[in-house]
Amino acid sequence: MRCLLIEDDKPTAQLIHDGLQQSGCAVTMCHDGKTGLGHASEGSWDVIVLDRMLPGDIDGLDILAALRSRDDRTPVLILSALSSLDERIRGLRAGGDDYLTKPFAFDELMVRIEALIRRASQRDEPALMSVADLRLDPRTRRVFRDNKPIVLQPREYLLLEYLVRHQGEVVSRKMLLSAVWGYHFDPETNVIDVQMSRLRNKIDKDFSVALIHTVRGVGYTIQAPADHG
Repeated sequence: MRCLLIEDDKPTAQLIHDGLQQSGCAVTMCHDGKTGLGHASEGSWDVIVLDRMLPGDIDGLDILAALRSRDDRTPVLILSALSSLDERIRGLRAGGDDYLTKPFAFDELMVRIEALIRRASQRDEPALMSVADLRLDPRTRRVFRDNKPIVLQPREYLLLEYLVRHQGEVVSRKMLLSAVWGYHFDPETNVIDVQMSRLRNKIDKDFSVALIHTVRGVGYTIQAPADHG
């Protein structure tokens, strides 16, 4: 099991880290919102243990909102010293799957994580997604075009999956920034154009029909050619 642990209190984080590792989990640990958001956005996790209050401009609810905005259903257990009913409801409504208040017993934390993993494993796995001869498997993040495997970097894959989920629609740069980077970036940044250029080189360059198209002044779209099928 791969667990991302985002907790700013280092003694607490170390206690959780060591306990999870002893239980056979592979744990990646970080202590601030910016680093946590980066790991959450780029990695593939079985569960995320997320501190509600984090130092800096990005707190636990910001990270949670970023994940859910791009339909990332990774189970998230919120840890928080905020124990009021209102705060618990707020965390769960924001997309948390469970909410554990501090202080807590590690055994309870472990039982809750195991319950989240069980529930996640019982969900219907997403079907393969396709556009013309392009195929994506969201479970493994493997991509094929004309049955040929295409190796993508994590953000390239997230961009492609978002486009495919919205195939036939025009998605703006702002939508892509929010869905893939998960936070507010300078709207003038060229990061989308750079990443999209790399993605198109992999998806379209060696094939006779382009699937990804620029809609000038608006954004991008992916769609099968009109005569496909």
